[in-house]
Amino acid sequence: MSGNSVRMQAIRDVEAYVPPAAVFTESEEPGEIFGENVFSQTVMQKRLPKSVYKSVMATIEHGAKLDPLVADAVASAMKDWALEKGATHYAHVFYPLTGLTAEKHDSFFEPTGDGTALAEFAGKTLVQGEPDASSFPNGGLRNTFEARGYTGWDVTSPAYVLENPNGNTLCIPTVFVSMTGEALDHKTPLLRSQQAMGEHAVRILKLFGHTPGAVVSFCGPEQEYFLVDRHFFLARPDLMNAGRTLFGTKPPKGQEFDDHYFGAIPERVLGFMMDTERELFKLGIPAKTRHNEVAPGQFEIAPMFERGNIAADHQQLLMTTFKSIAKKHGMECLFHEKPFQGVNGSGKHVNFSLGNSQLGSLLVPGDTPHDNAQFLVFCAAVIRAVHKYAGLLRASVASATNDHRLGANEAPPAIISIFLGDQLADVFEQIAKGPATSSKGKGSMVIGVDTLPVLPTDPGDRNRTSPFAFTGNRFEFRAPGSMQTVSGPMVTINTIMADSLDYIATKLEADVAAGTDFDEAVQALLTEIITEHGAVVFNGDGYADAWPVEAEKRGLANLKTTLDALPELITPEALELFEKYHVFNHREMHSRYEIGLEQYALTIGVEARTTLEMGTTIVLPAAVRHQTEIALNIGALKGAGVEADIAPLTEVSAPIAELRSALAALKSALAEEVGHSALAEAEHAQKSLLPAMNAVRAAADSLEEIIADDLWPLPTYQELLFVL
Repeated sequence: MSGNSVRMQAIRDVEAYVPPAAVFTESEEPGEIFGENVFSQTVMQKRLPKSVYKSVMATIEHGAKLDPLVADAVASAMKDWALEKGATHYAHVFYPLTGLTAEKHDSFFEPTGDGTALAEFAGKTLVQGEPDASSFPNGGLRNTFEARGYTGWDVTSPAYVLENPNGNTLCIPTVFVSMTGEALDHKTPLLRSQQAMGEHAVRILKLFGHTPGAVVSFCGPEQEYFLVDRHFFLARPDLMNAGRTLFGTKPPKGQEFDDHYFGAIPERVLGFMMDTERELFKLGIPAKTRHNEVAPGQFEIAPMFERGNIAADHQQLLMTTFKSIAKKHGMECLFHEKPFQGVNGSGKHVNFSLGNSQLGSLLVPGDTPHDNAQFLVFCAAVIRAVHKYAGLLRASVASATNDHRLGANEAPPAIISIFLGDQLADVFEQIAKGPATSSKGKGSMVIGVDTLPVLPTDPGDRNRTSPFAFTGNRFEFRAPGSMQTVSGPMVTINTIMADSLDYIATKLEADVAAGTDFDEAVQALLTEIITEHGAVVFNGDGYADAWPVEAEKRGLANLKTTLDALPELITPEALELFEKYHVFNHREMHSRYEIGLEQYALTIGVEARTTLEMGTTIVLPAAVRHQTEIALNIGALKGAGVEADIAPLTEVSAPIAELRSALAALKSALAEEVGHSALAEAEHAQKSLLPAMNAVRAAADSLEEIIADDLWPLPTYQELLFVL
């Protein structure tokens, strides 16, 4: 089937598509099925002995050490529950440094020797597994021939049953570490960082008179994605291999009318959304919001806030679910940050807060002066953390794919700054000069004095150009890319917050011990922090040309690319920070740096080889066919004695020559000898492969604009974005 025929067939298939008449059956109300496949606290309370249940809940709710004696009881109850759900296998699910989910399946059933089999699942099996670790990215932490790696049960993240038409599986979220105990995954450092942050947050709360339980970080990720018809997807080798289009011109109509944003959801897409939500609800994932995004074919889902490590697990599970359900609906779900050049890209905004069940979010303005002082202390901790470790935040979102998005009109700039909103920024400006004496539109505001007014929940507008924005009861980190796990940014946020909270607690404890009035100590601390770190606060337009100039004056770094950002991971300050709070040792930090370089080079290498293949075997032949048809037509006209216009031949011949030259240059760049270090390969990808790829695309895209439609082999942007 020719390329054009594939395009036409896809259009016919879309026109004939009929969405499911009903997604939730009469016996499956959304509220009733929520969490039905989760080994939840409710399930544990019903199935576990009371003493075992209390022990497990002490670990989950209060961070108590897990009693190894309870493992057998939990494993037995979990096995019985899973078997009742139709599970035949169990899997330790972990999150290696590929950014994807990994799992090893084992059967519950073991032969007994009498020709039968018995379902077994012991506590030691629940607690620890041993998958092969040799083929996962490790950044030099181990040799390839060293295969031993361990998974360890994360009791704070609930197990669940994953349904499949061919059989169900009990999935157990786990950490993944090497034989030496070093982290080979994303979950281990997330748990470490959350513990460090919570420890020092509790110290501050005690100073404010609380006797708090464990403080944890919360995350509410907003996931953006594209949907394209699967027929088109399979006809685009670039989408299949690279996740983005390496060729393609903008359609006559794009997103300039802003008519897709929050528009009526297409019927086919709504059927997909309802189907995914049904599966997400059963897995206990609190999907809350769904809507059209800015670009045609682009959409968003936003789950509610959850504990950071559970949110990270659920985010990975959500992406897997979206991919599988999209195929059932004849579509492909694209999570790449920039699948279409010149069109709005996709992010994964990480909404961050911290708190516990007793006090709620600690980033919510209070009803009393005392509460507002506490709120401002935690806000000040964020300001200090983001200013002092902006480079680490930028590195946490660095990738070859996100480089296409950061700094464009749908994403914040690579300069890390904080947006506070007019009211909160005004309060901190006053604090920098002494006591705050007013709050915009809200009367007197003096810290620790009873005349302090109540701060509204939304003390300011939102700023979509800010990388780190206060939005009323949380901070929204807008720089993460849609394809990455939220664990990386959350690890960084937790760790830099641990440092700031530790600094604040230590200073306030010393001042109080020296006899300083607590309110005065808080006032002095806030003044110091906003004076030293206020340069990071910027409420203006991050897209304005003047901002990079202003940011440089303020001493804020502009780390434009991944290779600019990754070295931030191995500065002496970064190494000391992560080791101090027991999140990463030096070897683990260096491994993250090496893996970042390796992933960058591999990503661009795949794109370069795909560009060369498609340019040589798809685009160039189509262009030559078009050129040949024109030449034959001119020859026929001349043979008939008719004067022929050769301009169309010249018009297509020039870009064909450019395409041939660009393909030759790309082939040469791919064949170049490169040093064996990860840095050398990454630099070669950035300096040689990317420019060569861009040259091929420029020539190919100019050809797409003039080649006859019946000869153009690739589904166009117009079809990819609008035919759903």
